[in-house]
Amino acid sequence: MSVIFLSGPIGAGKTAVAQALLPLLPAPLSYIEGDTFWSFIRKDGERGLRDNFPVLVRSMTAAAIPFARAGYRVLIDFSIPPAFLDTARKILKEIPFDFVLLRPSFEVCAERAASRQEGAMRDTAMLRNFYARFEEGTVEPISDDHAGPESLAHRIAEGLTQGRFRVQ
Repeated sequence: MSVIFLSGPIGAGKTAVAQALLPLLPAPLSYIEGDTFWSFIRKDGERGLRDNFPVLVRSMTAAAIPFARAGYRVLIDFSIPPAFLDTARKILKEIPFDFVLLRPSFEVCAERAASRQEGAMRDTAMLRNFYARFEEGTVEPISDDHAGPESLAHRIAEGLTQGRFRVQ
Protein backbone atom coordinates (compact mmCIF):
# COMPACT_ATOMS: atom_id res chain seq x y z
CA MET A 1 0.00 0.00 0.00
CA SER A 2 1.66 3.17 -1.23
CA VAL A 3 1.44 5.92 -3.83
CA ILE A 4 4.22 6.78 -6.26
CA PHE A 5 4.15 10.18 -7.93
CA LEU A 6 6.10 10.08 -11.19
CA SER A 7 6.49 13.76 -11.89
CA GLY A 8 8.38 16.29 -13.94
CA PRO A 9 7.81 19.16 -16.31
CA ILE A 10 6.04 18.82 -19.63
CA GLY A 11 8.24 16.76 -21.96
CA ALA A 12 10.22 15.07 -19.16
CA GLY A 13 9.27 11.60 -20.45
CA LYS A 14 6.98 10.64 -17.57
CA THR A 15 4.50 8.56 -19.53
CA ALA A 16 7.17 6.68 -21.50
CA VAL A 17 9.00 5.93 -18.24
CA ALA A 18 5.74 4.94 -16.54
CA GLN A 19 4.99 2.43 -19.31
CA ALA A 20 8.46 0.91 -18.85
CA LEU A 21 8.13 0.98 -15.04
CA LEU A 22 4.74 -0.72 -14.76
CA PRO A 23 6.04 -4.23 -15.59
CA LEU A 24 8.81 -3.82 -13.00
CA LEU A 25 6.49 -3.05 -10.08
CA PRO A 26 4.87 -5.82 -8.04
CA ALA A 27 1.15 -6.58 -8.05
CA PRO A 28 -1.36 -5.42 -7.04
CA LEU A 29 -0.77 -2.23 -8.99
CA SER A 30 -2.97 0.67 -10.12
CA TYR A 31 -1.97 3.29 -12.69
CA ILE A 32 -3.41 6.79 -12.83
CA GLU A 33 -2.44 8.62 -16.00
CA GLY A 34 -3.08 12.18 -14.90
CA ASP A 35 -3.71 13.69 -18.32
CA THR A 36 -6.99 11.74 -18.49
CA PHE A 37 -8.27 13.94 -15.65
CA TRP A 38 -8.41 16.92 -18.06
CA SER A 39 -11.34 15.19 -19.78
CA PHE A 40 -13.34 15.35 -16.54
CA ILE A 41 -13.72 19.10 -16.98
CA ARG A 42 -16.46 19.66 -19.55
CA LYS A 43 -17.18 23.35 -19.04
CA ASP A 44 -14.84 25.45 -16.98
CA GLY A 45 -16.63 28.76 -17.37
CA GLU A 46 -14.16 31.50 -16.60
CA ARG A 47 -11.71 29.13 -14.93
CA GLY A 48 -8.42 28.76 -16.73
CA LEU A 49 -5.47 26.44 -16.52
CA ARG A 50 -4.22 28.13 -13.35
CA ASP A 51 -7.50 27.42 -11.55
CA ASN A 52 -8.07 23.93 -12.93
CA PHE A 53 -4.57 22.52 -12.46
CA PRO A 54 -4.67 22.32 -8.62
CA VAL A 55 -8.15 20.79 -8.75
CA LEU A 56 -6.89 18.05 -11.06
CA VAL A 57 -3.82 17.33 -8.93
CA ARG A 58 -5.87 17.07 -5.74
CA SER A 59 -8.48 14.90 -7.51
CA MET A 60 -6.03 12.35 -8.85
CA THR A 61 -4.29 12.17 -5.48
CA ALA A 62 -7.63 11.57 -3.76
CA ALA A 63 -8.52 8.95 -6.38
CA ALA A 64 -5.44 6.94 -5.33
CA ILE A 65 -6.63 6.56 -1.73
CA PRO A 66 -9.16 3.69 -2.14
CA PHE A 67 -6.65 1.70 -4.18
CA ALA A 68 -3.83 2.24 -1.69
CA ARG A 69 -6.06 1.38 1.28
CA ALA A 70 -7.04 -1.84 -0.53
CA GLY A 71 -3.36 -2.81 -0.68
CA TYR A 72 -2.47 -1.54 -4.13
CA ARG A 73 0.65 0.32 -5.06
CA VAL A 74 -0.58 3.30 -7.10
CA LEU A 75 1.52 4.99 -9.78
CA ILE A 76 0.39 8.55 -10.60
CA ASP A 77 1.90 9.91 -13.82
CA PHE A 78 1.47 13.70 -14.01
CA SER A 79 3.36 17.00 -13.86
CA ILE A 80 3.02 17.60 -10.13
CA PRO A 81 5.41 20.27 -8.83
CA PRO A 82 7.38 19.47 -5.65
CA ALA A 83 5.56 22.33 -3.91
CA PHE A 84 2.51 20.02 -3.86
CA LEU A 85 4.12 17.56 -1.42
CA ASP A 86 2.67 19.17 1.71
CA THR A 87 -0.81 19.06 0.19
CA ALA A 88 -0.29 15.44 -0.88
CA ARG A 89 0.61 14.53 2.71
CA LYS A 90 -2.62 16.17 3.97
CA ILE A 91 -4.72 14.32 1.39
CA LEU A 92 -3.04 10.92 1.73
CA LYS A 93 -2.75 11.12 5.55
CA GLU A 94 -1.27 7.80 6.73
CA ILE A 95 -0.62 6.36 3.26
CA PRO A 96 3.11 6.24 2.50
CA PHE A 97 4.21 7.83 -0.75
CA ASP A 98 7.20 8.31 -2.99
CA PHE A 99 7.97 11.27 -5.24
CA VAL A 100 10.10 10.64 -8.31
CA LEU A 101 11.08 13.79 -10.18
CA LEU A 102 12.26 13.44 -13.78
CA ARG A 103 13.91 16.66 -14.88
CA PRO A 104 15.95 16.54 -18.06
CA SER A 105 17.25 19.87 -19.33
CA PHE A 106 14.78 22.52 -20.39
CA GLU A 107 15.95 22.14 -24.00
CA VAL A 108 15.10 18.43 -24.04
CA CYS A 109 11.68 19.04 -22.47
CA ALA A 110 10.87 21.86 -24.89
CA GLU A 111 11.87 19.76 -27.90
CA ARG A 112 9.74 16.82 -26.73
CA ALA A 113 6.77 19.06 -25.89
CA ALA A 114 6.88 20.63 -29.36
CA SER A 115 7.11 17.27 -31.16
CA ARG A 116 4.18 15.54 -29.42
CA GLN A 117 1.65 14.00 -31.78
CA GLU A 118 -1.20 15.04 -29.51
CA GLY A 119 -1.17 18.28 -27.56
CA ALA A 120 2.06 19.68 -28.99
CA MET A 121 3.23 22.72 -27.02
CA ARG A 122 5.44 25.33 -28.59
CA ASP A 123 4.94 28.29 -26.25
CA THR A 124 8.51 28.53 -24.95
CA ALA A 125 7.74 31.21 -22.34
CA MET A 126 4.90 29.13 -20.85
CA LEU A 127 7.05 25.98 -20.88
CA ARG A 128 9.95 27.81 -19.20
CA ASN A 129 7.67 29.18 -16.47
CA PHE A 130 6.23 25.72 -15.85
CA TYR A 131 9.70 24.12 -15.91
CA ALA A 132 10.82 26.55 -13.18
CA ARG A 133 8.23 25.00 -10.84
CA PHE A 134 10.35 21.81 -10.88
CA GLU A 135 13.68 23.48 -10.11
CA GLU A 136 13.13 24.10 -6.41
CA GLY A 137 15.72 22.31 -4.33
CA THR A 138 13.68 20.18 -1.92
CA VAL A 139 13.52 17.08 -4.15
CA GLU A 140 16.53 15.43 -5.76
CA PRO A 141 15.67 15.07 -9.47
CA ILE A 142 16.73 12.49 -11.98
CA SER A 143 18.36 14.79 -14.53
CA ASP A 144 19.48 12.72 -17.48
CA ASP A 145 19.16 13.92 -21.05
CA HIS A 146 20.39 10.68 -22.58
CA ALA A 147 18.91 7.70 -20.68
CA GLY A 148 15.99 5.95 -22.34
CA PRO A 149 12.71 5.10 -20.62
CA GLU A 150 13.72 1.51 -19.85
CA SER A 151 16.98 2.54 -18.23
CA LEU A 152 15.23 5.21 -16.15
CA ALA A 153 12.49 2.75 -15.17
CA HIS A 154 15.08 0.29 -13.85
CA ARG A 155 16.82 3.07 -11.87
CA ILE A 156 13.49 4.14 -10.41
CA ALA A 157 12.42 0.58 -9.53
CA GLU A 158 15.73 0.06 -7.72
CA GLY A 159 15.39 3.41 -5.94
CA LEU A 160 11.86 2.56 -4.83
CA THR A 161 13.09 -0.74 -3.38
CA GLN A 162 15.83 1.12 -1.51
CA GLY A 163 13.44 3.81 -0.22
CA ARG A 164 15.32 6.63 -1.99
CA PHE A 165 12.16 8.43 -3.12
CA ARG A 166 10.08 8.06 0.06
CA VAL A 167 8.58 11.29 1.37
CA GLN A 168 8.64 11.53 5.15
